[in-house]
Amino acid sequence: MTSERTRARLIRRIQQQGIQHTAVLERIRQVPRHLFVDEAIASRAYEDSALPIGNSQTISQPYIVARMTEALLATGPVEQVLEIGTGSGYQTAILAPLVRRVYTIERIAPLLRQARQRFQQLRLKNIRTRHDDGTRGWPDYAPFDGILLTAAPGGIPTGLLAQLRTGGRMILPVGSPEQQTLICLTRTAEGYDQQMLESVRFVPMLTGII
Repeated sequence: MTSERTRARLIRRIQQQGIQHTAVLERIRQVPRHLFVDEAIASRAYEDSALPIGNSQTISQPYIVARMTEALLATGPVEQVLEIGTGSGYQTAILAPLVRRVYTIERIAPLLRQARQRFQQLRLKNIRTRHDDGTRGWPDYAPFDGILLTAAPGGIPTGLLAQLRTGGRMILPVGSPEQQTLICLTRTAEGYDQQMLESVRFVPMLTGII
């Protein structure tokens, strides 16, 4: 289930879909995805598919995690990243060694508790977590070099965009539950430039904490 052969097969599949960033591929290979899902479905952990993690949430498809991480890092080294939607913590764990620090926010307390335990288990020490409404961002540490959303707002979240430094990138799905597009926003002095990446399906971005 967790053999090198199984992980190598996942990496080949992701490469075939266009992921080329060597460090991102190596993180996907290294991170034990079976630790981020329930034991009952751990045998499916290295499939290239989204899986349920409880609380009506999912762990993203490895290809999409790689795609978002590669897009975030496409212009070179990134220092501070804000992640909205910690979820299982898998995206956070992929990203953490590739940047200086990750600030991650989760609105669902039980998911955040589990993610924190996984970060400790994997000895990831450059992650700062917060139980809060992600739509507010984390102004205390802004501006960020990158922002990554793992849930889909209906439109561009201008409040979060304001916490991105000029030249920084925000990677996010946008749209309705039925039709979403993964986009890359680059903040400019005048506003932002937008690049459409591909069609995706994420859980909707919600407000409040539970």
